[in-house]
Amino acid sequence: MRDDSSPIPSDLFSGGYRALVIGASGTLGSAFHAFFQDDPRCSSVTPMSRSTHPGFDLENPLGLSDLVCGLSAEAPYDLVVDATGVLTIGGQGPEKSLKALDPVQLERYYKINAMGPVMLLKALEPFLAPGACCYAKLSARVGSIADNRLGGWYGYRASKAALNMLLQTAAIELQRSRPKMQVMALQPGTVRSPLSAPFTRQGHDVIEAERSVQGLMQAIESAPVASGAVFVDYRGQTIPW
Repeated sequence: MRDDSSPIPSDLFSGGYRALVIGASGTLGSAFHAFFQDDPRCSSVTPMSRSTHPGFDLENPLGLSDLVCGLSAEAPYDLVVDATGVLTIGGQGPEKSLKALDPVQLERYYKINAMGPVMLLKALEPFLAPGACCYAKLSARVGSIADNRLGGWYGYRASKAALNMLLQTAAIELQRSRPKMQVMALQPGTVRSPLSAPFTRQGHDVIEAERSVQGLMQAIESAPVASGAVFVDYRGQTIPW
């Protein structure tokens, strides 16, 4: 059992860390990619998206292993950021009521937001650095069961809650052989993007992607080394599961 009060190992960001950004063509993914390109501590950053890796499809997890093998040249990775996720599917936004639930839509939420990402983690695990490393996955505050006070958004909420459980479970297992590994579920805030635009109310606190990434990177660097995963927002505040 590790000391929960200890800081994240400093050697994660020293000596030229190698980063991998999954979903690098999206608003947040491209901002993470730019951050790593500008960080003098980063020796290399590898982008992964449909534009760089044709055939990349979270709804087809059987094909992920072959795609990941193509990333081995830049491995091992000290820091992996998975910025994938979906809020609107086929032009249809999150369901607001039980009457609006559709089993096909629900299944796609689970595949893209939970099942695909954890299968990607499974495929990437052999290419993670054996020492201090971090696997950070974008999640959402609405995935917190304890924080759900408004209801609605059934599929999106449930898929993010499932993602959080999968990350927590994977962290417990992986940290047995990788005691310096950190697994993080990240809440980026409401970022100005095509994804959030239809759901942003006037007066709502919307931030730019660069601000979100800067905050998330500070959260990653300052996160305590804890058993299991960490669920934190871009301000560094812990979110209840």
